[in-house]
Amino acid sequence: MRVFLVAGEASGDQLGASLIRALRAVDPTIEFAGVGGARMAAEGVPSLFPLSDIAVMGLGPVIRRLPTILRRMGETVRAVKAFRPDVLVTIDSPDFSKRVAKRVRAANPAQATVHWVCPSVWAWRPGRAPAMKPFIDHVLCLLPFEPEALRRLKGPAGTYIGHPAVERLAEFRPQTEEEAASRADLVKPTVLVLPGSRMSEIRRLLPEFLETLPLATPAGMNPDWVIPTLPHLEADVRGRVAASGLPIRVVVGEVEKLAAFRRARAALAASGTVTLELALAQIPTVAAYRVAEWEAFIARRLITASSAILPNLVLGERLVPEFIQEEMGPLSLAPRLHELLLESPARQRQLEGFARLQAIMKPAEARPPSALAAGIVFDLARKAPLFQA
Repeated sequence: MRVFLVAGEASGDQLGASLIRALRAVDPTIEFAGVGGARMAAEGVPSLFPLSDIAVMGLGPVIRRLPTILRRMGETVRAVKAFRPDVLVTIDSPDFSKRVAKRVRAANPAQATVHWVCPSVWAWRPGRAPAMKPFIDHVLCLLPFEPEALRRLKGPAGTYIGHPAVERLAEFRPQTEEEAASRADLVKPTVLVLPGSRMSEIRRLLPEFLETLPLATPAGMNPDWVIPTLPHLEADVRGRVAASGLPIRVVVGEVEKLAAFRRARAALAASGTVTLELALAQIPTVAAYRVAEWEAFIARRLITASSAILPNLVLGERLVPEFIQEEMGPLSLAPRLHELLLESPARQRQLEGFARLQAIMKPAEARPPSALAAGIVFDLARKAPLFQA
């Protein structure tokens, strides 16, 4: 059996690596090829090209990188056709991966294709759901309401397999008495500052986050502010922190990030997947986001969702306070973070809501998301004409 994976950004690379491990547990002889990052490479699947060539977000950055993206898209399609996989698995990055899948299906109408991470058709551009159906056979969904949204919008079949963060709950939560005590500390608590994983997010969010921290600090409290970041952002983040003069620790890499999560009492975070990780880790959070004004102008006319925060969408209530665009600022963020650092009703409401969220996010089957994904991919591959031949 042959499986080709296309992961267009760091989060997809992580999912791809987990899928490779889960598929090998079913059949160690499976052959893999694809596009990914360091995690997939560590599983023995090197990328056709650096992931940074296509891992861009936002209309402006995409336009500036468009020639490279189009070239890499063509290379990916040619590689898939040459590899002749029994199943093509595209992971997240829908604008890139769906175009690859569409071109591959045009060249080979029998190509079995699975897409992991449902595009947010329930929030904006619902026409993308039926548009996927001619070239995507099955969608692996991270959020419990997505399969029904796909059905309602006449998209491909979808299965809720659970969010990968559900699979990693123990890594995000206290594992020792010392870590648990840190979450209860009202003198020097660990507080996460998460301004995003892209340079554009660092430039727009981190300066205002840094201004917020002194204003949010309760009297008598000396927080251990921690910014987990990625290697390619480290120099910029450290430079901005140094210029602020604030006593903030910058940690790099997944191991340090998880260690900080297990100790954290509260967080100030960019809206995105990390807000769901924080909720499942039971860390009360204030969320914020800002894009260029012209991008916001377009987004306001396309987005139909009631919230930009995943825990709020899953729960159907505005549990995590969110401040978007002009609402975001130190004077708005600081009071909400301040109350989460104390033993306040706002803090307790979030913790109770996060417990409900975990129950909702738990898949019907006991198997982890990567194993459920592997089962669907394997079954589809076995039915594929190439495999049967």
